[in-house]
Amino acid sequence: QVQLVESGGGLVQAGGSLTLSCVASGGTLKSYAVAWFRQTPGKEREFVALLTWTGGSAEYLDSVKGRFTISRDNLKNTQYLFMENLKTEDTAIYYCAGDRVNVGRDPNLYEAWGRGTQVTVSS
Repeated sequence: QVQLVESGGGLVQAGGSLTLSCVASGGTLKSYAVAWFRQTPGKEREFVALLTWTGGSAEYLDSVKGRFTISRDNLKNTQYLFMENLKTEDTAIYYCAGDRVNVGRDPNLYEAWGRGTQVTVSS
């Protein structure tokens, strides 16, 4: 099982953009379907976006469609989440995830997780 490490979070004004990265080590990311989730205090972890093993199919949370883009670079063993036109409600800890067998919106499907990166959007 790979280990995942996120980076790229930070403080940004509403309307701005950020790109999150998630680097895999100890394994080959191309064997994994990948996803991003987010969580705010007191709430359950929320699905944001997923990308299948070949990158041929992506799904997004309705509220981020058209603003967020998930991608992967298997040669770099890295997945990305590009976020633009950020809103204050996007403030959360963002987690990347991966699984060799499953793909979907349920966080319980994923075997590998990063520790998260904080994204804060100010008004």
